[in-house]
Amino acid sequence: MIANLIDGLLWNLALIVFSVGVCWNLLRIVFGKRPVDLSEARTSALPGAIKTVFSRFKTVPGLFTHIKVQVVAGYLFHVGLFALLFFGAPHVRFIDQEFLGFSWTALPHFAFIIAAQMAFLGLLMLLLHRILDPVSRLISSTGDYVATILTFVVMLTGCLALLESFNELRLLHRFSVELFLIYFPFSSLMHAFTFVPSRALTGAWFGRRGINS
Repeated sequence: MIANLIDGLLWNLALIVFSVGVCWNLLRIVFGKRPVDLSEARTSALPGAIKTVFSRFKTVPGLFTHIKVQVVAGYLFHVGLFALLFFGAPHVRFIDQEFLGFSWTALPHFAFIIAAQMAFLGLLMLLLHRILDPVSRLISSTGDYVATILTFVVMLTGCLALLESFNELRLLHRFSVELFLIYFPFSSLMHAFTFVPSRALTGAWFGRRGINS
């Protein structure tokens, strides 16, 4: 009964909430009402938009020493999680069977373990910095902690689910993923999708004025 609920109704509900929520947020950013720009364009906005999307992956010179923990932890977590999500063998099989109908080469087991360690280490470093740093603690909301805890639980149950002989662990992982997907569009986790259009819009605004952003 519970297995059918988690694999059926809850999974479909989570996908619908996630898909609709993500699309709504992206459409609101791209097509939302903005002040009319009456200034004369000095150059094209497009190069500024493209440049800003990619240049923000690199830390501003001189700033790294002040935010090195966030930068290192952020890259450890995001790169590790990306590798797990799209190149972990269980996920490759799942995406093949449930969504795309084709697959690609998965990470070997040792690389999967390394990626998992990177992701866990980065996430824990970010959480500790959020708790211990006075400024980060001040600007952090309850939602930020909920998002972190949910992400940690999804990753942890995913590792436990590798023991494929225990179906209960797979169900636990899937249930945590469903909670994650439902919460995703209403939280700061949306930055996984919004960082590109938000950077592009900022870069276009500066680029139109001939400002190097």
